Amino acid sequence: MLHIVVAYDIIDDARRNRLARFLIGYLDRVQKSVFEGEIEEKRLQPMKAGIEEIIDQREDSVRIYDLCARCAPAVEVIGTGEFIQAPGEDLVI
Repeated sequence: MLHIVVAYDIIDDARRNRLARFLIGYLDRVQKSVFEGEIEEKRLQPMKAGIEEIIDQREDSVRIYDLCARCAPAVEVIGTGEFIQAPGEDLVI
């Protein structure tokens, strides 16, 4: 298993919402534009391919961080912690 963090900056509201809905199938949402969690290595490539299909690579930016086994437990959260969105809620940032 890999511990992955995905952060994005998407210009268009529709693409941003589509990407957020897509990523919910892979990771946990921890902030409005950040997803994090455990993922099987075999699911990583399909997730990346899906991201590439959704975003406009001329305008949008997605960063994927693979945290090592030693680094993942060292993540420190200051403040409210996990961002929780109600199922079916549309998100406009």
